[in-house]
Amino acid sequence: MFTTTANANPSYYRQVQLPAGSLHVYASDALFGALDYKVFDMANNNLQIPGNVYMSYTPDVHVGVGTCIGTTAVWNARDGYVSPSIVGSDIGCGMRVHATNLGGEELRDVRVRRRLVKAIEAYLPMEEHARGHFSDIRLEHVIRKGLHGLPKKYVPDSYSPRKATSLTHVECAKFGFDEEHLDRFADTVWHRSHRQLGTLGGGNHFAEIQEIRIDEASRGVAEAWGLYDGQVVVMIHSGSRAWGGAVNQHCSSELAKTMRARGLGTADPKLVFAPLDSEAGQAYTHLLYSALNYAVANRHLIAYAVREAFRDVFGPKAELRTLYDLMHNYAWEEEHDGNAYFVHRKGATRALPAHHPDNPEPYRETGHPALIPGSMGTSSYLMVGAEGGKPNYYSICHGAGRIRSRSATKRLVTVDEFKASLRVGTDSEIVVNQRSLESIVDESPQAYKDVDHIIESVVGAGLARVVAKCKPLATVKGA
Repeated sequence: MFTTTANANPSYYRQVQLPAGSLHVYASDALFGALDYKVFDMANNNLQIPGNVYMSYTPDVHVGVGTCIGTTAVWNARDGYVSPSIVGSDIGCGMRVHATNLGGEELRDVRVRRRLVKAIEAYLPMEEHARGHFSDIRLEHVIRKGLHGLPKKYVPDSYSPRKATSLTHVECAKFGFDEEHLDRFADTVWHRSHRQLGTLGGGNHFAEIQEIRIDEASRGVAEAWGLYDGQVVVMIHSGSRAWGGAVNQHCSSELAKTMRARGLGTADPKLVFAPLDSEAGQAYTHLLYSALNYAVANRHLIAYAVREAFRDVFGPKAELRTLYDLMHNYAWEEEHDGNAYFVHRKGATRALPAHHPDNPEPYRETGHPALIPGSMGTSSYLMVGAEGGKPNYYSICHGAGRIRSRSATKRLVTVDEFKASLRVGTDSEIVVNQRSLESIVDESPQAYKDVDHIIESVVGAGLARVVAKCKPLATVKGA
């Protein structure tokens, strides 16, 4: 079905020639050899979208709906295409990390970790807030203005500009768009989205307490970021919840109508796309940005809840400084070599190197933190982009990547195996908020690729380098 060619480092990169075009795959020999043939079928369908400029897979790639998770796909911004399938249903899903002023020794006692998890649960509902919670937040302000739409009380560091990081240490704090498109949604969508603002949701979303170890070769970067060995950080993974779901559902239907009217399509009926300049394409793009505003504010409010819990346990001395917030399910316009492109990333993280002009000002000299979670019970990583990432539009992995479905994991992995991976019953137990691990066994490490192997491929391909490895101490999961 395809042929492959390799560059100067064949161990971590291949160009795969499919019937519809070229696919660039960044993965080790072992990871590439283990790929399901379906990922190539999906790529071939995606490459049939007219005018594709570039498409690649990260080493954590796995089958998704319409498009694989781990995809970067690029079109010209002037006459290109947009695809909800190459963004994903959870628009704006991404990562956030806060650096604390605490050391790992302050959480060595498993009883302290349990207190902290219980305190977080008290502030952070998984699915919906009780009526009246966040009643002082106007959802339409968040949708329109992102982080700038939150009341000042939820952005406490904005009162101290020298220490403020909430609005500056983010990939984007506010996405502009044509607000007339907001009239497409019923009151029920607004109501449910408001109730879900500041919640994790289920699946692989989480808030995790971690202890970091600096990579010696990147110690200068780590120190510039204010990180040190043994520091406790908080990693958050969530997205745009009900609002993004409504945008995806509504717009996918409208784009499908455009496809039928224009005679567009592939062998996969779940792959939806349309020209950027079409009415449906324009509507989706504007509403996509509204969901990105929701997602970044959602993660911010989750972090706010975690901060309150830390202060309950450790007192007012506890600080949670925003290290960075970024997305891994989105599409937007970027400039590369003076040309404007519309870049889709589905389960892929942008990792810019030092001195790239798109870095936020605080990270202009070093490159911004690229936040890569592991699977539950395994390490996560803080990385920084390298110049070698330029051919791949500076995209790297977004996590470990599933190797088996949720149903298959439940059949094949026992609760005892899951407990062993979390070291349950030992002093080094990774404390989890779930009363029954059986309910989340589908999120066990056995469901995912080895994140260390994923990171090895990213580093080996010259896309990014490790700044710190993050060891999990406690995890709060959605139901």
